[in-house]
Amino acid sequence: METDASSDNRPKPIRNPAVPREAISFSHPSEAEFAQVLDFFGVAWRYEPTTFPIYWDEQGNLLEAFSPDFYLVEQDLYVELTTLRAKLMKVKHRKIRRMRELYPEINIRLWDRADYMGFMQRFGLSGHEASLVGKSALSPQDE
Repeated sequence: METDASSDNRPKPIRNPAVPREAISFSHPSEAEFAQVLDFFGVAWRYEPTTFPIYWDEQGNLLEAFSPDFYLVEQDLYVELTTLRAKLMKVKHRKIRRMRELYPEINIRLWDRADYMGFMQRFGLSGHEASLVGKSALSPQDE
């Protein structure tokens, strides 16, 4: 059983060690492209800098944690970037909702496939974004 969000014993966010830009191993090509666009426009960012415990048992043992993909420093905003089909995003939405319950002071936004593609189009990368969403994100009519 998980403890209540109001528990005084709940774990605090964990700061992950900083990783030099050239040593970052992005989980998906869309993350690498997003980072390049941020770099180009001089937006200060960190990749998975913080892990937020979101579920633990009655003894305080961590059961599940969430590390949003990007932290935009000047905007004080965490961004979870995903290019999954909407119907596969249930888990991501659950984690974001839980984070908002436990850490209401944290600004976080989930960018889905449409957000990501709009972002790429706004920066003149139309057509290129399709190669970054991956086959698992494309519905049959997209292929």
